[in-house]
Amino acid sequence: MRLIFAGTPEVALPSLRTLIDSPEHEVIAVITRPDAPAGRGRTLHRSPVGALADEHGIEVLTPEKAGAPEFLDRLRELDPDCCPVVAYGNLLPQRTLDIPKHGWVNLHFSLLPAWRGAAPVQAAVRAGDEVTGASVFRIVKPMDAGPVFGVVTETVRLTDTAGELLERLSISGAALLSATMDGIAAGTVEAREQPADGVSYAGKVTVEDAKADFGLPALAVDRLVRSVTPEPGAWAEFRGERLKLGPLTLVEAETLPPGELKVERKRVLVGTATSPVALGEVQAQGKKRMAATDWARGVRPEQGERLG
Repeated sequence: MRLIFAGTPEVALPSLRTLIDSPEHEVIAVITRPDAPAGRGRTLHRSPVGALADEHGIEVLTPEKAGAPEFLDRLRELDPDCCPVVAYGNLLPQRTLDIPKHGWVNLHFSLLPAWRGAAPVQAAVRAGDEVTGASVFRIVKPMDAGPVFGVVTETVRLTDTAGELLERLSISGAALLSATMDGIAAGTVEAREQPADGVSYAGKVTVEDAKADFGLPALAVDRLVRSVTPEPGAWAEFRGERLKLGPLTLVEAETLPPGELKVERKRVLVGTATSPVALGEVQAQGKKRMAATDWARGVRPEQGERLG
């Protein structure tokens, strides 16, 4: 099939590479978000998907809006059979969805209908899901509600960060998306409507959402921190400034008041509503990331001082 791939961040790269390498299909163009400023100089940079397409000499389309008339004209000229999508990040109006013969087919990193929305992996980690996965479905106007072609499952490990889990899902999901393209071309796969029960939503995670609340039980604090690692990154306040937090460790120790610090020779403990947690790496404002014990030696927390 003639494919136009839509995606933007690095998590979409395994899928794009798999489709480029497929002997059954031709990626005739990619659609990605416009070049964005990055780095200290704020110079414009291609998205990861756009950069990979450039390496392979594939046409790159960067519409500000996916319903722009000039973009739709080019889409019709290219005449794709299907448009696979992975983390594109732009709304697709119905007039855009109607152009490819086999529609737009999205790889979503959850077992639909669970965790529809922008941050399914973060939501699965924070909720303590033991199993999650990826789904390939046909895009319809309601968000993530289209009929599903197939799924793959993935065990959520007790120490998984959202980044680690998403990396595994991006690889297994790429194989699923490629197999779905093969099945659509051969007429051997059929999309089935999602069940009405079990629908849940995972909205975009903000920096404020990533603030650690040590008034929660230790397990909930641990899940929160892992769910926002690496993005947007967990944090707490210490002496009026933000302290970025890496993944924590659940420990057995005497209870401490929520947020209270206790510095030991080989670890730094923080109290929660249940047992304490041990800090991993931290990063103070204007400083490099470092082990919590090194940070504590520098700031010398006083007895009773807290993270808040």
